[in-house]
Amino acid sequence: MDTTVRITKDLVLKNPVLSASGTFAYGEEFSRVFDLSLLGAVVTKGLSLNPKEGNPLPRVYETPCGMINAIGLENVGADVFLTEKLPLLQRFGTPVIVNFFGQKEEDYAALAAKLDVDGVAAIEMNVSCPNVSKGGLEFGRDPGVLKRLTAAVRSSTGKPLIVKLSPMVSDIGLMALAAQDGGADALTCSNTLPAMAIDEQTWRPVLGNVTGGLSGPAIKPVALKIVWEVSKRVSIPIIASGGACTWNDCVQFLLAGASAVEIGSASLRDPLCFETIVTGIESYLKGRGLASVTDLIGKLKTA
Repeated sequence: MDTTVRITKDLVLKNPVLSASGTFAYGEEFSRVFDLSLLGAVVTKGLSLNPKEGNPLPRVYETPCGMINAIGLENVGADVFLTEKLPLLQRFGTPVIVNFFGQKEEDYAALAAKLDVDGVAAIEMNVSCPNVSKGGLEFGRDPGVLKRLTAAVRSSTGKPLIVKLSPMVSDIGLMALAAQDGGADALTCSNTLPAMAIDEQTWRPVLGNVTGGLSGPAIKPVALKIVWEVSKRVSIPIIASGGACTWNDCVQFLLAGASAVEIGSASLRDPLCFETIVTGIESYLKGRGLASVTDLIGKLKTA
């Protein structure tokens, strides 16, 4: 049984199960609980050029079917990551995909160049960030801006480039095409949905930042539709992200057109879920008599 998936010529995953950016930090804590070599790839917490402080507390709120976070992209910065965090991840022989973001096009290009080092298998560009040169509009909401940004980053690195799309657009297929035309090797679909929580006793927002991003099972149906829509518009691989908690969820995302699936909020509730998911996919393939996980990708029957 072959569980490997090829994202690019240089990025081959032993299985389609990945950690998701944000919930996995830099892998240190999870490495004490299970062997990270189990994963198809590790996707790190988002990095900026310089260290960044997060939003005021409280930052996380649990909902009946997920969680809202307002961490605020807090991170140690690229230099600390490369010298102090990456060496640990390299011990496991698992591809390391580094999520990154910036406030200006120049930030993204500079970060991509800095991350073009041994030990980094690919980079995942978060475009759900305010573009300060465009009055705060997210890079991922304007196809022209996204195409130009992707092209600038593409020319700054030889690493496989994955663009993590924002779900908050009127036509995500158009944005996916813009990223593909700009030189993206793959797409991650997609990010959290804007949300908030209110304390009826204090009449105040629960989160210190007032609003945050909703993740978990609540957004899976939305993410599933996004993956399906995007798969019909582009020719590059898709990595699903949004609400996957079980092997069943992962199989559904693969059928919708994803080549791999990131597990986020579920790993906070159960850090050992990755092993259950990987073995579950293997058992499913065996039970269906399928020789390869690629036999599932994009095989959704709609007619």
